[in-house]
Amino acid sequence: MRRWGTLTAVCLGTFMLLLDVTIVLVALPEMAGSLHTSLGDLQWVVDGYALALAALLLGAGAAADILGRRRVHVVGVALFAAASLLCGLASGPGLLVTARALQGIGGAAMFATTLPLLGSAYQGRQRSAALGVWGAVSGGAAAIGPVLGGLIAEGPGWRWIFYVNLPVSAVAIWLTLRAVPESHGPRGMSVDWAGTAAFAVFAGGATYAVVRAGEDGWTASATLISFAVAALALVVFVLVERRVAHPLLDLSLLRRPAFVGTMLGAFAFNGVAFGGVAYLSIWMQTLLGMSPVRAGLTMLPLTAVSMVVAVLVGRLLHGVPARLTVGVGLLLIGSGTLCQAVLDAGSDWTALMPGFVLVGVGTGFVSPTVAGAALAAVPAERSGMAGGAVNTVRQLGYALAVAVFGTVLTSRMTGRLPNGAAHTLAGGGAGALRGGFPAHTLRASFASGLNGALVVAGLAGLVAGALVLVLVRSSRPTPSTSSGTTPRETTTASR
Repeated sequence: MRRWGTLTAVCLGTFMLLLDVTIVLVALPEMAGSLHTSLGDLQWVVDGYALALAALLLGAGAAADILGRRRVHVVGVALFAAASLLCGLASGPGLLVTARALQGIGGAAMFATTLPLLGSAYQGRQRSAALGVWGAVSGGAAAIGPVLGGLIAEGPGWRWIFYVNLPVSAVAIWLTLRAVPESHGPRGMSVDWAGTAAFAVFAGGATYAVVRAGEDGWTASATLISFAVAALALVVFVLVERRVAHPLLDLSLLRRPAFVGTMLGAFAFNGVAFGGVAYLSIWMQTLLGMSPVRAGLTMLPLTAVSMVVAVLVGRLLHGVPARLTVGVGLLLIGSGTLCQAVLDAGSDWTALMPGFVLVGVGTGFVSPTVAGAALAAVPAERSGMAGGAVNTVRQLGYALAVAVFGTVLTSRMTGRLPNGAAHTLAGGGAGALRGGFPAHTLRASFASGLNGALVVAGLAGLVAGALVLVLVRSSRPTPSTSSGTTPRETTTASR
């Protein structure tokens, strides 16, 4: 049992934490109707989880090296389970958002320890096999999230999206304690708590500012104060990282164009490819009358194509410079997102399919190679730091994209509908429909808002792809995380 018990335990935790990134997207309209939420509340149901995951990932990895990776992993699973129970019991949007943030904290502890636990438990071919299974589970979780979310929301109800985590968490904790050996990082390490706190304030402040801009305007006092707090936190983060003995991020890496280009590409990747999915789901269910299951099934072309292309890229394009796979992939994602921006009052879900396929192809190029591009851009002793930075900026990019696209959506809708109606409809409610507005007007308004958000996303993807092609020019081959890393490199790769 001990031989593959570690892999099973780690994969259970990984599956849950990544599934919960996407499983809520299709259930958002059901949550809105049940809890009477606004668009801002819905944004924080998604962003609260992603932000906590991004903000604490690097710090959690450093803490696990000192306190013990198995111990931190178990604590993370337990916190994730407790937060899932709170999510299911939530009687209002405030408690739901708070519980989602707690889920993200638990998820950060789990995610930061997955690769270190595998790296300490397996060597050689066993490690390659274990990492291959872990990668397949990671991709599968994201792929089935929307479909599974639709099935649960339409069946027992959206609260069971969170309740199902409880038995899985119990099994994961039991298996981890029984089969996973404890391991630690090198002696003498310390946790950069000040840097962790400053980065968390920066990420949260910036996202909150964008959300407030959508509701109150860009010049509102709450918006400007939030941006100021985020800017100050970023300055503090830079100052701290320049002085601490063991920084979360070695700022000298930012002098390397290849590393900067890869970080920009990773930041744009999740946001451009998936940041608009929540609003597309709201459009399909609220205005097109689709069930949660049908709305989830419309995402299958994107996820299925991305998984097939990822396998082909791994087998057929080994040795191709990562700047090409990541850069071209982002150009395809940007182009596919722009292809979706063709909606009007008479559009249905089929208008999205060509764009979904292009985004899926691009995702298949970027997903398996972006981490390798980061590792190839830095010295070998900084590979763990680079891997952690990639995971962090991907989650942060997703969280900010959800906020930005929501702000663009409501801003465009407000020009066609009264502001309150725009937020009610965008929030997934039917209040605007009962307010006397013609159905054609409502569909045209929401389509206009979606088009605006999709255009912003598409242009961001094109710019990011171009920057990757220009900046990432390292001639060093991309390291393979499945066979070419030392135990320490694999251990720190999640950070």
